[in-house]
Amino acid sequence: MDGLTLDQVQVFLTVVETGSFSAAARAMNRAQSAVTYAVQRLEEQCGMAMFDRDGYRPVLNEAGRALLPRARRIAEAVGALRMEARGIAGGLEAELSLVVDAMFPMAVLLEALKGFRAHFPTVQTRLYVETLSRSAQLVIDGSCALGIVVASATDTAVLTRRPLLGVELALVVAPSHPLAARTGPVPAAELRDHVQLVLTERSGPGAPDRGVHATQTWRIGDLGAKLAMLRAGLGFGSMPRHMVAADLAKGDLVRIVPEDWDGRAGGLSLPMCVVHRTRDALGPATRWMADHLVAVSRAADPPAES
Repeated sequence: MDGLTLDQVQVFLTVVETGSFSAAARAMNRAQSAVTYAVQRLEEQCGMAMFDRDGYRPVLNEAGRALLPRARRIAEAVGALRMEARGIAGGLEAELSLVVDAMFPMAVLLEALKGFRAHFPTVQTRLYVETLSRSAQLVIDGSCALGIVVASATDTAVLTRRPLLGVELALVVAPSHPLAARTGPVPAAELRDHVQLVLTERSGPGAPDRGVHATQTWRIGDLGAKLAMLRAGLGFGSMPRHMVAADLAKGDLVRIVPEDWDGRAGGLSLPMCVVHRTRDALGPATRWMADHLVAVSRAADPPAES
């Protein structure tokens, strides 16, 4: 098989697509004898005939039909290689590295990623999911080109940030929890008497505590684990509303409102932003993704009507 060439594979596919050696010759602007010779050489390399030539037109035999899908994959892979090489030569990144805070709505992120894949099919994507200041740190240290982070975690001149949507937080408990029976805003003194489940940095202490009401806290480094513990009645805690909307609708969780939220049953909003290192020049794919995240976020979070 050492003499097998990509040109032979392409000629083979063209004969299949056009239905004859003469049609393939016209499509490839070659002499018919050159097309016939290329197919013969391919058959010699493979050690078998691929066409039944007894009729008016060549017809794939069993061996040809078996090898056709593989030949198509070879041609597609080479086409993708050429496209990626042209992109890299023109300044296109080989990879987009992105970190997203676990609180960011996954539906919005997926919509942005779909658009990115459609525009940059050859750019590979590396995605990390982190919490709190860890998300911003991966951008600061250069591990990721872009970050979707909590705005309060970007108080540094190192990063350039652009606002995205706000994530609404809801304070929730299981129906079996004593606080679930409480009507009206809950005094801070009452909240202090119960265990609060608090999201913390996976890699150790990071950002200072925000929204901690209780004297006794349980620290959890994973948002999914925190949700499971809330459902189990192990304490109260805040969660992104989009992550607990189904639980609230089914009654698996109950919303409570602290007095210091000024009676805002809708909860508090946590501003999110997309960031990159100020000193870094963004490639075309990374720059497009940042712009697209802003556009998708605006569509998902339209301004409130007056």
